[in-house]
Amino acid sequence: MLRTLSGFKDFILRGNVVDLSVGIVIGAAFTALVSSFTDSFIKPLLQLFGASKEQIGGDFHITSVQFPYAVFVNGIVTFVITAAVLYFLVVTPMNRLAERRNRGVEPEPAAPSEEILLLREIRDALQAGGTVTGSRPTTDSE
Repeated sequence: MLRTLSGFKDFILRGNVVDLSVGIVIGAAFTALVSSFTDSFIKPLLQLFGASKEQIGGDFHITSVQFPYAVFVNGIVTFVITAAVLYFLVVTPMNRLAERRNRGVEPEPAAPSEEILLLREIRDALQAGGTVTGSRPTTDSE
């Protein structure tokens, strides 16, 4: 039981778990901020252009069932604003920072293919006068 608790403690204290937790909390707070912005500025702006005073865009009824599509429109506006702010204020600067860090650093050469490794082994074996230990493809004539 003690080993399980120790493993759980190690899991919780990992840097990526803590970072993820902080990101979720900040994301929730940011979503609340954007929702507040849409309620305070976007809704009144849309009401200036003829939307209903109670809801943006209103709702419709089929028999006695109400469909408040204004809630969905508000959700779309909130999502687009949140995504745009995150992209322009977080993703783009982080990409630029990573680009600056990688500038001047040569990329590592690609690992040689299996064929190249086999050819090198054959070359080394021929130079040493020995036999090749690698596997070779079989053909239909064998």
